[in-house]
Amino acid sequence: MPNVKLTNMCMIYDPATDRVLVQDRIKSWKGLAFPGGHIEEGESIIDSTIREVREETGLTVSGLELCGIVYWFHEETQDKYMVFSYRTSSYSGELLEETGEGKLSWVHRDELPSLPLAEGFKERLPMFLDKAYSEGFGVLSRKGKSEMKWQ
Repeated sequence: MPNVKLTNMCMIYDPATDRVLVQDRIKSWKGLAFPGGHIEEGESIIDSTIREVREETGLTVSGLELCGIVYWFHEETQDKYMVFSYRTSSYSGELLEETGEGKLSWVHRDELPSLPLAEGFKERLPMFLDKAYSEGFGVLSRKGKSEMKWQ
């Protein structure tokens, strides 16, 4: 039976400074990315995003706007891996400097493409920053990853 992994990611931005919060991930998918994680059994997607952001940043987010879904399909196993991507400028609380997932920092959105981002994250930025597309779809196989199709 195929596995389905559901995950989330959230871009937190400050419109007054044009900065976004990034996490320098050290466990998996290493490099800079937005905070997020796995959706637990019986948990809604939005609730899981709020929980993951709070665990990884210390901030409580609200007013989440769905900006897209990234979907990987594995040809041989039929497994599916989906990332529900959100953005928000509504947050409260005290930002942690670092968690077990990595260090946190605010960066100007124009700096993002030139920073050491997690693999494949640069291609996702237009979905978060510009609403340029709402879905990324790719296929995994023994041959490796296919080109991600954005639409």
